[in-house]
Amino acid sequence: MGVGRTTADDARAAEARRASARSARPTLAVVGATGAVGTVLLEILSQRADVWGEIRLVASARSAGRKLTVRGEETEVVALGEEALEGVDVAMFDVPDDISARWAPIAAAKGAVVVDNSAAFRMDPDVPLVVPEVNAHAARVRPRGIVANPNCTTLSMIVAVGALHAEFGLSELVVASYQAVSGAGKAGVDALRAQLTAVAGTELGTQPGDVRRAVGDAMGPFPAPVALNVVPWAGSLMADGWSSEELKVRAEARKILGLPDLRVSATCVRVPVITTHSLSVHARFENEVTVERAHEILANAPGVVLCDSPADGEFPTPADAVGTDPTWVGRVRRSLDDPRALDLFVCGDNLRKGAALNTAQIAESVAAELTAP
Repeated sequence: MGVGRTTADDARAAEARRASARSARPTLAVVGATGAVGTVLLEILSQRADVWGEIRLVASARSAGRKLTVRGEETEVVALGEEALEGVDVAMFDVPDDISARWAPIAAAKGAVVVDNSAAFRMDPDVPLVVPEVNAHAARVRPRGIVANPNCTTLSMIVAVGALHAEFGLSELVVASYQAVSGAGKAGVDALRAQLTAVAGTELGTQPGDVRRAVGDAMGPFPAPVALNVVPWAGSLMADGWSSEELKVRAEARKILGLPDLRVSATCVRVPVITTHSLSVHARFENEVTVERAHEILANAPGVVLCDSPADGEFPTPADAVGTDPTWVGRVRRSLDDPRALDLFVCGDNLRKGAALNTAQIAESVAAELTAP
């Protein structure tokens, strides 16, 4: 220690150096910081490499003034408005579609690159739909200053499917999803927990309608009981009996993979799981496939964990994948009737990779672009 210097002087100098380093990094706004995905996003920002300068937490006016912790620092939430978006380099939006539709263009007009987790811009031809492990390059071309994050159902499978497509050339997808109730927000989680309480310790589930009568009005956002049940519906009704969730899987897979004519059929099912979506995937390719080569591809694919030994009882389940970042893949089989087709089962945490992590990954790629020499 130099003459006349104290430990306090050194601490202040170190803090000044840290502040100077941060001031050279991009300013990040997290819009929707108090929501379910926003909460996970703050955790992820604290766990990953620190590439940000100021992190500004933004939410609705009713949440303004709350204090949340990110990167070990307590930060006060500010209300969404033009002032909150001033001086922001990257803005991550996790808010309802209508809020994104209104405020994301405002943030972009103020100079921010917006990474949006809503459905407001996913199908806009001037907005790239990005999964960094699959099409990271697309994030660099953003005419509107906005990059879209795919739906959590699509994200739960597309990292694995994209890796196989790069090798074999995908031509068709038939998928059935088994979607966790947290995909319907807090109301979905609350409904399932209330329903589980209503049926616990009973002999329900043996007579027509007995679960429905026990649940009563506690359906939450679902059209039927989820406890002791599966519900073949997620989203809103669209043309010809399809649900919006099913059409999202089709449209988003086509856009992410750059296959506008890809044949896709999806059936989305809600199951009594709190968090982590699962999908049964039948993928047909242009070229003949083998399980051995598929295993090799998946074992080496970024963002994928291969867990596939049925003889040992090893395959992905939501209870094991929840709270983790990768897409978990197992039950890989070549179709019995088609040497160009694979069947597999995937699980992905719909709040992490399915929403928050993918948003953070896109934002980090933009930050690297902004700070490149």
